[in-house]
Amino acid sequence: MAQNLNELIGWIGAGSFVVAYFLLSLRILSSEKVLYHYLNATGGILMSVSTYNMHDRPAFFVNFIWMGIAIFSIVRIYLLAHRKA
Repeated sequence: MAQNLNELIGWIGAGSFVVAYFLLSLRILSSEKVLYHYLNATGGILMSVSTYNMHDRPAFFVNFIWMGIAIFSIVRIYLLAHRKA
C-alpha cells in the first residue's frame, strides 16, 4: 500500500511538472505568473517525497532544489507586487 501511495505521489508530481512546462510552451503561462511556480513547487515537493522514499538521493536533491527555486520565485513575485502597490 505504501509503495502504491509513493508511486501515486511521484506521478502527481511528475504531472505537475509536465503541465507547468506545457502551459509555458503554449504561452498560457509565463515565468512571471505565480501559478507556473506553484505547479513547479508542487511537483518539486511531491517528487522530493517520492524520490526520498525510494532512496534515490540524486533525484531527491534535484527535485528539492527545483522546489526551492519555485518557492523563491513565488516570494519574489509577491514582494515585487507589494513593492509596486
